[in-house]
Amino acid sequence: MFSFLTNLLLDNVAYLSVIAVALGSYYYSTWTYGKWRKLNIPFIPPVPLFGNMFKIMMRIEHPIDLSERMYYRFPNVKWFGIYQMREPILLVRDPELIHTILVKDFSYFTDHGIDVDPSMSVLANSLFFYNGRRWRTMRQKLSPGFTSGKLKDTYCQINECSDEMVSGIVDTLEKTDRLDVKMVTAGFSTDVIGTCAFGMKLDAIKNDDSDFRRYIKLMFQATKKQLIVQVLMMICPWAIKLLKIRLLPVEATDFFYNVFSDVFKYREEHNVVRNDLTQTLMQARKELVLKENSTREDKFTDKDIIGNAILMFTAGSETVSSMLSFCLYELALNKEIQDKLRTEICVMKAKHDGQLNNDYLMDLNFTTMVLEETGRKYSIAFSLMRVATKTYTLPNEPLVIEKGQKIFIPMFSIHRDPKYYPDPLKFDPERFSVEQKSQRPNGTYIPFGDGPRLCIGKRFAESEMKLALSNVLSKFEVLPCEQTEIPLDLRSESTSFISPKNGIVLKFRPIITQ
Repeated sequence: MFSFLTNLLLDNVAYLSVIAVALGSYYYSTWTYGKWRKLNIPFIPPVPLFGNMFKIMMRIEHPIDLSERMYYRFPNVKWFGIYQMREPILLVRDPELIHTILVKDFSYFTDHGIDVDPSMSVLANSLFFYNGRRWRTMRQKLSPGFTSGKLKDTYCQINECSDEMVSGIVDTLEKTDRLDVKMVTAGFSTDVIGTCAFGMKLDAIKNDDSDFRRYIKLMFQATKKQLIVQVLMMICPWAIKLLKIRLLPVEATDFFYNVFSDVFKYREEHNVVRNDLTQTLMQARKELVLKENSTREDKFTDKDIIGNAILMFTAGSETVSSMLSFCLYELALNKEIQDKLRTEICVMKAKHDGQLNNDYLMDLNFTTMVLEETGRKYSIAFSLMRVATKTYTLPNEPLVIEKGQKIFIPMFSIHRDPKYYPDPLKFDPERFSVEQKSQRPNGTYIPFGDGPRLCIGKRFAESEMKLALSNVLSKFEVLPCEQTEIPLDLRSESTSFISPKNGIVLKFRPIITQ
């Protein structure tokens, strides 16, 4: 009898324990899900634990489709609630409020709201991930590296790299007239950022399998491990730190860490001074790392200097090559736009006696429109994130954004909203004529972000792309071929940026001058 009661008690304890664990897990997975209902804000019903991310986490849905589905769920509201796993996120689709967040009342929304522990990634010690005072301090120190004077000093180097790119295309045409455009532009952009910003001659144009190209690809490659780490970051971030899990591939980050450590060390030991980004970073090191009597909040380390070097190098290479690839693709499909662009390039080259200098670049008005339309249709990133650093009450609106509230701005979907860009899949640079731009509200064109956290390398990237197009299009026609995918499928799972699933292959035809 005693044995029977003992077994019954143990069985009941086991059952009750299972029930308690199940109830506890359910409560943990859903206790945040009442926020938007309490605030009377429309929201997309969440799935326990996964929120609105279940399909994307299960690889059932691509981020593009998720973004589009969420964006049009409530087409007539200015904002609504979503759940990123357990976390309530405010999705903002109203251009006026977006402009307010990014520009007008930026002081309330200074941070990206993307928390990465430095033990997870060296990029946590970089401008993109900094918050508050640390961001303002480092931004102020790095901005001199991107002044007009510094940019003008790079034009000659960029032209040398673009000449090498043209030579590489000519060599390839001896074997085939079909080129993988991303491979061509990636070698170019890597060489440009290497020589202009860090004084390194990399020859990536000639060797796509170089360590630099290989590790850049690895840095931005989306893997199953990264997906798992991202899920853990959203569910239990403490576990990442406890287990010392690295977000990015160790071999890639270690490679770049060692490279830039050696660059700084060499310049210091040999007293090398160049008017480039490396010099700006070394000056920042003197003022932020080596100076004494720094407060704890102001104190930076060598990891901050190297982290920013890695960010500038890898992001500067990858984003420019992607934008150039998309631009050449659209020019191949839209011959009349390509011809008009080439005409402008030739006319302006003649006007400036073949000098591809700052005055020449300033006169490339249609080229600017082409690049802006490329940025609209292919915004590289899916979204922008911000977090309220102070409680913000919207003027004349029944919404209070509490301190700590994260905000999702669906950039890709806004850029393709027919309300702002009729026939959005059509490539039409005339959208960015002075007249048409003046008719659109602020907050509808943000491929580089906006406001004080506007991409620090925006002007450098634009100059680089203009010079690349000037050299390539004056010597080649770009055309679609049987291997060119039309329309382009952007649902690649191999990278964290918007990129073509099946690559971009175009035909290059030399222009015969009389």
